[in-house]
Amino acid sequence: MTVLPIATVGDPVLRERAKELSPEELRSDEVQRLIDDMIETKRAAHGAGLAANQVGRTLRVAVVEVEPDNPRYPYKPPVDLTVVANPTVEAMDEEVFAVNEGCLSVPDLRGDVERFVNVRVRYLDRDGEPHEEVRRGLTAGTFQHEVDHLDGVLFLDRVRDPSTFSTWEQFDRHRRAEFEARARELVERVGS
Repeated sequence: MTVLPIATVGDPVLRERAKELSPEELRSDEVQRLIDDMIETKRAAHGAGLAANQVGRTLRVAVVEVEPDNPRYPYKPPVDLTVVANPTVEAMDEEVFAVNEGCLSVPDLRGDVERFVNVRVRYLDRDGEPHEEVRRGLTAGTFQHEVDHLDGVLFLDRVRDPSTFSTWEQFDRHRRAEFEARARELVERVGS
């Protein structure tokens, strides 16, 4: 497995809508290697997820995983490794939560994004098998963030109030405690 370079904001690949994969394409050696490399890259960067276009490939595949004690996201509940191909996300109701998001492709910048609290996620796993799951809370936000990437959308596009933008240092200094308290309340109320 290889740690791949991560495209950063300004790279046109991040603004392209990724191409759907057939089950046969998904099971190909090339795509399976890409998935393994994406997992390695996400883990090396301590991310919560990574979409293929973040590593320069416009294929509709992403990986989501939050390991316990993730240093980037200590407030996020653990999420088992999930490989999603051709994912769709559907809000189950109108409830939203303001998530202070960051992104591996937007180094050292965070901002508040409203995400649906309860979503239904449909996707193919890395073997081409279909899945339908309900994801809630911060985990629902992570899936929405990755599907946005596959649509060529960055979290920057979803920030309604530019005054919420901050560097990681300023987030730690001025906003982390309040945000983490709200995030923990959400996790306690709805689960992941």
